[in-house]
Amino acid sequence: MAATGLEKQGADENAKAFYVSTPIYYVNDAPHLGHAYTTVAGDVLTRWHRQRGEKVWYLTGTDEHGQKIMRTAEANDVTPQEWCDKLVTEAWKPLWEHLNIANDDFIRTTEKRHTDRVQEFVQDLYDKGEIYKGGYEGPYCVGCEEYKLPGDLIEAEDGTKLCPVHKKPVEILKEENYFFKLSEYGPKLLEFYEANPGFIQPESARNEVVNFVKQGLEDLSISRSTFDWGVPVPWDEKHVIYVWIDALLNYATAVGYNENPEKFDETFPANVHLIGKDILRFHAVIWPAMLMAQGLPVPGKVAANGWLMVGGEKMSKSNLTGIKPQDLTSHFGVDAYRWYFLRAITFGQDGSFSWEDFSARYTSELANDYGNLASRVAAMVGKYFGGELPAATPTATRSRRSTRAWRRPSRRPTGRSARSWTSRAASWRSSTS
Repeated sequence: MAATGLEKQGADENAKAFYVSTPIYYVNDAPHLGHAYTTVAGDVLTRWHRQRGEKVWYLTGTDEHGQKIMRTAEANDVTPQEWCDKLVTEAWKPLWEHLNIANDDFIRTTEKRHTDRVQEFVQDLYDKGEIYKGGYEGPYCVGCEEYKLPGDLIEAEDGTKLCPVHKKPVEILKEENYFFKLSEYGPKLLEFYEANPGFIQPESARNEVVNFVKQGLEDLSISRSTFDWGVPVPWDEKHVIYVWIDALLNYATAVGYNENPEKFDETFPANVHLIGKDILRFHAVIWPAMLMAQGLPVPGKVAANGWLMVGGEKMSKSNLTGIKPQDLTSHFGVDAYRWYFLRAITFGQDGSFSWEDFSARYTSELANDYGNLASRVAAMVGKYFGGELPAATPTATRSRRSTRAWRRPSRRPTGRSARSWTSRAASWRSSTS
């Protein structure tokens, strides 16, 4: 974690922090470009707010419970906790340091500061009558850790029902569960979306969520009883809390929910949740409904980025299209890596990655355009200011000084080069006057 904090920000310690979060990432495997894309975007956003002198809190972390993690650990002959510890210390945290990510906290959902608060939150909802016991049977994608609606599935050539995200067969699960009364929050959510049109970004994502909620919400299963790798349900330890309820609460537990009221009031709720579009409904439907049920404020914005595509498919380890960020930084460098993904892909839309495109942009835009600009500015500073960059001045003063510099005949280029530079100088003067 890069050192940031108030000592560098110069912000009012009592002001509410501009709070940005990434998703917390599954540790079933090492991070790939898709994970890094969202995290770099959040880092750029929070650095900009820090430069404005604002108090900032940037959170990332790892999601370490659930059936997917348990199965991955079993396949590697270790316990789930051992697997999570290994991946976090050897892959996730080192990558964020490598990419110069200036996060203020890194939360793990296996930490006691998180698990205790999750149990308290769920217990409160149960005591309020927001949770009841029932049963459920339906198609479940372990990769998404989500029950799927039959209409969301796609069909393979042999008729097998597949998850639309992972393109793998779903499992039909039947188990006793506890349910959160999500269906009661449909009208409240629609009213909230109407009053806060900028809550979900981009507009296409907002339309998707609004249409989904208008169709009517079903109550949400918030526990699992067929495995034990998770946070135990406090009033019934034969169940563990559904991994998504556990995961979403990291945005509250990491900033002091039920533990540090002062920090919680200064930070929560998040100004921006940065997420991938495949987890939009969890963040734009389930998460605000949970907060409404608990009487807590909802976040300012949920911004969904598109998928990084390789060969027309979503980048994924399971599809063998995952690419390690280090594969690119070892060749292009970290700064160029960070620049490329925010330059080449419009945030909120799907974007295709290829080595050829990165190489072309690196050469034409960084080396040629920005490289030439930097070279010319350095030459001008050396020629006109004795090698020392002058102090910043008001725009009008800066414009007059620069104009005088351009008008010195003895220092202009000559011939064809002079005509080119004169044209550029006139254009520059016009744009800064």
